Amino acid sequence: MKKIITMLLCVAFLFVASSCGEGRTVGGKYCDTYGLLNKHEVKCDNVQYRTIVGNVVWGIILVETVVAPIYFFGFSLYEPIPVEK
Repeated sequence: MKKIITMLLCVAFLFVASSCGEGRTVGGKYCDTYGLLNKHEVKCDNVQYRTIVGNVVWGIILVETVVAPIYFFGFSLYEPIPVEK
């Protein structure tokens, strides 16, 4: 039983560590995460974004809560990619 609980805690930690994107400063301008509901207000032009896979997973897992998917898909679905030179 302890092995199962330990394994579940480890898996939960991995999901938590892989979700929640963060904003970055790209080209001297701060760009925050955005989702489907705030794309036009938050998205920075000429900045590449990538999908936050952890937030997609959590949004699907917590679909019955209604509030969590609204946050994950509506406001925190994409994060800016740092520019490589």
